[in-house]
Amino acid sequence: MASEPVDLAVKRAPRQKRAVETYERILDVATRLLAEVGVERISTNLIAAEAGIKIPTLYRYFPNKYAVLMALGDRLMTHQNDVIVEWLARDDDTVKPEALIEDIGFLIDGTIAATRDFPGALSIMLALRAVPTLQNVRLGSHRMMTDIVVERLLPRLPHVARDELWPRIRLSVELIYAAVEMALEEPKVDAATVGRETGIQIQIYWRDWLTSSYKE
Repeated sequence: MASEPVDLAVKRAPRQKRAVETYERILDVATRLLAEVGVERISTNLIAAEAGIKIPTLYRYFPNKYAVLMALGDRLMTHQNDVIVEWLARDDDTVKPEALIEDIGFLIDGTIAATRDFPGALSIMLALRAVPTLQNVRLGSHRMMTDIVVERLLPRLPHVARDELWPRIRLSVELIYAAVEMALEEPKVDAATVGRETGIQIQIYWRDWLTSSYKE
């Protein structure tokens, strides 16, 4: 029997100053608790108690703990995706795609740095992977970024079909985010090495594919 869908929508967006402060306090406390007790033990009751509010106040905004975690995930994904937007803004639309790929180090290093600076980022990323209910937050964000990059590259690759380009961009996006997780959780490898080696792999992958594509 299929499980019942979980409501992940924010019930009410805060508008008044006091409501905004309460909403932000809920998310700040949830971020700390997620790192301290983990996704299994965190609960709306615990969040409310630590935030110094009554549980009905929390439920005014979030129907359950997963909605709180989804809000955190959305914020993190948006923060990371801003780096992709900045990376694309550095590109000159008139040049070949190789120029964008050669600048991949900016994207990888920037995403690692932005993620490291985001409070509770690793705990949030791991929660998005561990909880089936939340996986669409990550997948949806990665697919959206893939679409954006595909739209930028397609006009410069008239000989390549969208269905051929999309999975290659999607794989590259996933590799970058996997590298980000490694940079944050693997103490035996420094972030600079992770960024450099990931960039080399992506550049080789794209150079080989683009070379063969231009010959077709």
